[in-house]
Amino acid sequence: MGSVHALRAEGLSFSYPGLELFKGLDLELAAGEVRAVLGPSGSGKTTLVHLLAGILPIPEGRLWWGDMEVSRLGEEALARLRRERVGLVFQHHYLLDELDALENVLVPGMIAGRPDPERARALLARVGLGEHLQQRPDTLSGGERQRVAVARALYARPQVVLADEPTGALDRKNAGRVRDLLLELAQENGAAVLLATHDEALVRGWPAWWIEDGRLVGG
Repeated sequence: MGSVHALRAEGLSFSYPGLELFKGLDLELAAGEVRAVLGPSGSGKTTLVHLLAGILPIPEGRLWWGDMEVSRLGEEALARLRRERVGLVFQHHYLLDELDALENVLVPGMIAGRPDPERARALLARVGLGEHLQQRPDTLSGGERQRVAVARALYARPQVVLADEPTGALDRKNAGRVRDLLLELAQENGAAVLLATHDEALVRGWPAWWIEDGRLVGG
């Protein structure tokens, strides 16, 4: 594991009271690489995404985003680096209801003090929402809201895109569309993509890991 990867974890262990989820888990993803993590509800997919995103503290093990080890960073430094290097997409879109589609995509830039409206417009056009820039989330369909969330996750040109059941609330057609958009847009930027899902049909043909006994198997 000496080379630099977009995402790398070594020896991750994590437990809830009375439940050991991971023990010595290793993972690495290269720039532009796409992987699925499969497992039923309760297998630890969401916890794994939260660990890899630095949302949950890592009690044991090490984590790198690119060439930067982030396992022991303080909360403020970790949040700043996450905004720069990691794009997140969840089952719920987490859009801000008071902002329109363009403003929601611009949120990471506004937080960083570097808003780029042209970048946000271009991303929304790519996800098929170029005519909906000024619509608020409550006027968009579920699939449209999730496409706004994908655009927002890719706004900062992240090295890593982590998606946790991003299509779980969508019908099959919209699920496939969001999956394909996530893949296309992330790979254009050379980002590594990790998509956690219980839906094997959604990621058929993708290299995949399964969570078994606290480790990742397959490949």
